[in-house]
Amino acid sequence: MTYTAIGSVKTRAARVVWMLEELGVPYEHLPLRPASAEARQVNPSGKVPVLIADGVTLTDSVAIMTYLADRHGQLTYPAGTIERARQDGFTGLILDELEGLLWTASRHSFILPEEMRLAEIKPSLKWEFQRNQARLAEGFVGPYLMGERMTVPDILLAHCLSWAVGAKFPDPAPVLAEFHARMTARPAWVRMTAR
Repeated sequence: MTYTAIGSVKTRAARVVWMLEELGVPYEHLPLRPASAEARQVNPSGKVPVLIADGVTLTDSVAIMTYLADRHGQLTYPAGTIERARQDGFTGLILDELEGLLWTASRHSFILPEEMRLAEIKPSLKWEFQRNQARLAEGFVGPYLMGERMTVPDILLAHCLSWAVGAKFPDPAPVLAEFHARMTARPAWVRMTAR
């Protein structure tokens, strides 16, 4: 299996590169910027990340991470198990209640045309993010979302917490701040950020 991960680690492509580093599989990394002419050659929308796996182009960071986890039998529970259903529930929760808010804030900060941006929306997004991450923290048993085993949604959550820092969103609850510190101290994270 040969992999080419496409996208700057300053985007959601960081998740895919981090995942590949955690898996310890060989890959090539092309740090293309979103919407660049080069990115549009592999994904007509210009969105990153893109993973080329044995000549097949895959898009969407979570779909790519799930594929890699299933393919290599790591950082996941088997499909059809209760544990996998819980794992997928955490993935959906993070996408709906954290990432969606961060993405909307980003769109109204620098992605949408200036005349379409609404700065007034950001306080409500930050308030909702604070509420949602506090609820997630209440049930967090650690050291990972699923307990003792690190899975795909842990990478997703850690990336969203890093994104929140950069977007000047509220600080996470202490238990999530500790989780974030542990995750970003992992050797695979360090290797990913060095790119």
